Formats: sequence, C-alpha cells, structure tokens
Amino acid sequence: MTHTLHRFGQREDLVDDFIVTAMPAKGLNDGNAVPKQKEFLRRALKHNPVNVGNSIKGAQHRSSRNLNPAAHWRRDTTPDPQAVIDEVDRPTTVSAVFDNFDAVKAFLAELIELDLGLSVNISSVPDKAVDCCDECGIVRHSVEYSLGFFGMTEKLPDDTTMRLSTMCGHGMISTGLARKMTDWVRAGRRTPDEACKYMARFCVCGSFNPARARNILEQAARGK
Repeated sequence: MTHTLHRFGQREDLVDDFIVTAMPAKGLNDGNAVPKQKEFLRRALKHNPVNVGNSIKGAQHRSSRNLNPAAHWRRDTTPDPQAVIDEVDRPTTVSAVFDNFDAVKAFLAELIELDLGLSVNISSVPDKAVDCCDECGIVRHSVEYSLGFFGMTEKLPDDTTMRLSTMCGHGMISTGLARKMTDWVRAGRRTPDEACKYMARFCVCGSFNPARARNILEQAARGK
C-alpha cells in the first residue's frame, strides 16, 4: 500500500506500528464487499486498535463542518469507531491500526479463519509482518518496500515533523499543523494526547497512529 509505506522514522520508532487494510477488486469481488468490510472492522475492534477508518467516509477521529474556530479546541474528542462501521455503504478500503505485535497477530488469525475473500495487507516493518504471517501459519503473498527519501533532503522539514505528517500517506496532515502541534506541546499549551487527536481528524483513511504520535510528541517535549 503506497499510501502507508513512506512513514518516516527509525526502526525503533516504527516497530510497533501496524496498519491492516482490506479491499475488494473492482468488478471481481466487490459485489458483496460491504458486509465483509463491516465484519473486518467489527473483528478489528475486538483487539483494541488505536484507529480504524473508511477511506471514503472517514476514521474514528474526524473533523466537522459545524464548528467555529473557537469551538474546535473544546469539542468532544471521543473516538466513534461504530460510526466508521455504520458508514460503510459501498466497496471501499477499510483499515485498522495497531500499536503492538500481539494484537495484530490475533487479528490476523481471526481474518484467516474468517476468510473474507478480500485483499488483506499489513503495512509495517517488513520482518515484523513476516513474523506475524509465520506465527499465523500463512506465507506472505508479496511485499512492497519504500526506499526512503532522495534528492535535496535538506529541504525537508525537521525529523519530528516528518514522523508525524507522513503517518497520513495521503498528505492530509500538513507539515505546518504537525510543527504547530509539536510547538504547543513543548510550550505546555496542549497535552500530547490532545495534539494527537487534533491531527488524527484530518487523516480520512484512518492510517494515522495516535499511539505512535503521542510517543513522538512526548519525546519532543523532553527535547529528544
């Protein structure tokens, strides 16, 4: 999945970051995909994902057209994963994000037994994805790698900003917002948890990992 491949960071920062997606192929197995994708999300919730999403309608953290700028910072930030399930009304790409290996392994084991007949993808550090497949008794079908960033990399934003903004592979979390949230956490104007929820609203597909973002912001606040 190219939109989840380019997460910036070191291995120790990425080793507990797993995105599992399910999607049909247009014209081949999309005729009855909606109930299957709803079931994918329901099974995912059993294993405490840190985010779930529907690439058409949005993720469990979402923005609203009905708030003015002042209300934006005081709104209810409670995630609504059930809304994500309810809004799957046509074939799409659904996703679940996990922050630990055991959870994603247990979820994969359920998917194997369920046999939805959809394309399922795990985006993570490659050897962790392979370990997950091995422990569940299946063989990886294929693999796609990101080769990183090339060219005039000195023009890229700072490392903290890159680590946050690249968690939305569609580019919906701007580097300006990521930098602002980092500055506010450092200044004590927002907690890391609040800043993570603000950023997560803009990642419609749900591939943003709030748990990883919280760790990144906590490190930044400590000057790392």
